[in-house]
Amino acid sequence: MTSNDEYVLQILMENNVVSDETVSLAAAKMKGDGLSVVDILVRDGMLSDVVVMDTVARAFGMEFVDISQVEFNNETRELLPGELAKKFKVVPLYESGNTLTVAMADPMNFETLDGLRYALNRDVEGVIAPVGQIIESLGMLYPEQDISEIDSIIGAYQEAQGVEAATGGNVGLEEQLVVSDAGNAAAPIVKLCAQIIMRAFLSRASDIHLEPMGNRFRVRFRIDGVLHEQEPPPRRLQGAILQRFKLMANMKLSEKRIPQDGRIQIRVKGRELDLRVSTVPTGHGESIVMRILDKQNLALGLPELGFMTDDQQFFEHLISLPDGVILVTGPTGSGKTTTLYACLGQINKPDRKIITVEDPVEYQMTGINQVHVHAEIGMTFAAALRSILRQAPNIVMIGEIRDIETASIATEAALTGHLVFSTLHTNDAPGAITRLLDIGVKPFLVASAVRAVMAQRLVRTICNECREAFDPAPSQLGSLNLNPADYANAQLYRGHGCHRCNQTGYKGRKGIFEIFKIDDAIQQLIFNNADASELRTVARESGMRTLREDGVRKVLSGLTTVEEVLRVTMGDED
Repeated sequence: MTSNDEYVLQILMENNVVSDETVSLAAAKMKGDGLSVVDILVRDGMLSDVVVMDTVARAFGMEFVDISQVEFNNETRELLPGELAKKFKVVPLYESGNTLTVAMADPMNFETLDGLRYALNRDVEGVIAPVGQIIESLGMLYPEQDISEIDSIIGAYQEAQGVEAATGGNVGLEEQLVVSDAGNAAAPIVKLCAQIIMRAFLSRASDIHLEPMGNRFRVRFRIDGVLHEQEPPPRRLQGAILQRFKLMANMKLSEKRIPQDGRIQIRVKGRELDLRVSTVPTGHGESIVMRILDKQNLALGLPELGFMTDDQQFFEHLISLPDGVILVTGPTGSGKTTTLYACLGQINKPDRKIITVEDPVEYQMTGINQVHVHAEIGMTFAAALRSILRQAPNIVMIGEIRDIETASIATEAALTGHLVFSTLHTNDAPGAITRLLDIGVKPFLVASAVRAVMAQRLVRTICNECREAFDPAPSQLGSLNLNPADYANAQLYRGHGCHRCNQTGYKGRKGIFEIFKIDDAIQQLIFNNADASELRTVARESGMRTLREDGVRKVLSGLTTVEEVLRVTMGDED
C-alpha cells in the first residue's frame, strides 16, 4: 500500500469507492499490528488493491497499469540497473526518446522519480501498479542484484533536498502542522508543503499564491503588500501539492469544478497561525491562495499601527465614546481588520460586553463574543445583528456593512446607546458618507449616528538594518507638493537593501490615515445631501489631513519613502 494510507482512504471515500459503514467495520478490526484501515479492507476482500491503486492514480492524473499482462525481456531489464530498480521499488516498462516510463506503487512518493532522474540523468515518468505486481516483477527481472553501490547517490540526493518539516494531527479534521528545525522521514509531498509554509512564514508573507500556469507551476508570496515570485517546485508535483493543501484545509478532493474555501490551523516556530484557503478552477488546474493570519498580531496596540501622536490621541478619544458609529475604510488588504481588532483590544475591559459579527472570524480574542456569519443557513450580518442586540452589548463590531439592512440596524444601534465599529470599501473617508446614503440609509440617521470615518492604507517602512540618509531630487519632492522650506530641518532616508529585507530596502508596514470627524458643519451638509467633494472641502478647512498628507509626515519623519506614499495614494488628488 502507499506511504500515506489516511490520504488514500480520504481519496477512496471522496470517490465513493468505499462507504463510511465499511470503513467503520475495518477500523474496528485494527489491533495495533501496523495495518491501516486500507490494508484491512484489502486483506479482508472488501476492496481489491487494483481498485485502490486505480482510484488513487486517477486522483493524481496518472495512468494505472496492470503489469501482470506485460511481457518482459532482456531489453526491458537493460532500461534500468537492478540496484536502482530494487532501491526505488520500480519496474521499467518502456522508453520514448529520452524519457523512461516506470511502474511504481505510490503516486505520492515523488522523491522516487526525482531520485531516478538524478541517478540516470534523464527524464523519468511514472505510472501506477499494485505493489504485489511490482515486487513479483522485480524478482523476475532482477533475481540477484546488489543495491549497495547506489546508496551514496541516493543519500546525496536526499541531503540536497534540505526539506525540514514534520506533520502531526488528524487529517480531515482540524490538522495541526508543526514545522521545526529538525527533518524527519515524513512523506516527501508532506514535507514539501510544510516547507512552502515555513518559507512563507520566515519571509513575513501575508499570502501564499499557488498558480498553475500551463508549462510551469508558479509560487508567489505577498510580502509587505507586494508579490514576490519564489523558486517553483517541479511542474509534475502540481497535482500532489494542490491535493495536499486541499486535504489540510478539509476540502473535497474530488471537486475541482467549483471554488472552495477552507481553513488550516498550524504552529510554526512556536507561533499559532491560521491559514484561510481559497481555491478557484482555472484553465490549467486549481489556483490556491492561502491568507496567513498570525495570531501574534493581536498584540498590536494603536501605537504599533503607525499613528502620529496627535492622531493617536484623537482616535483614542473617538473609541472611548459611549455610542455612535466609527467606520474604517480602504481597499482589501489595507489593514482595516487589524485596526478594528486593535481598537477592541484597547477598550476590552471587564465592565464592557463586546460582540463581533464577522465573515469569517479571523482571530479569536479573549473576553469577546465573536459570531460567525453563515449566509447559506440564513445567518447573515443583519440576522446576527438583530440577535446580538438582544444580548445587551456595550460595543458591537461588524465585519463589513454591505447592504441597507445591515447599515440601518448599525445606525439605529448607535442611536440607542451602542458603540458600533465597522468597515466600508471606499477610497477616502468622506466617501463613506455618500456610500451609506447611496445604499439607502436616511441622511438624518447618518448625520446623527456616525461619529467619525477613518480611511487608511499601508506603506512599507524602511528597513532599519540598511537605512541610509540621502538628499532627494527636487522633482521627487515636487510630486508630493513639497518645497524646500517644508523639509528644511528634516532628514530623508531610504533602504539600501540587505539580506534581512530581501534586498528591497523595506521591512514591515505601517498605516497612513485620513480621519474625518463628523462635526456640526458636516452634519448639516449630510442633512442637505451634500456630495463627497463638498464634504471633503469643508473637512479640509476644519483641519482634516488627507492620506497623502499623512504619508508626507511619515516621509519627513524617516518612516517611509516618497515612492511608497505615491504608490499607495495614487488616487489622492492632493
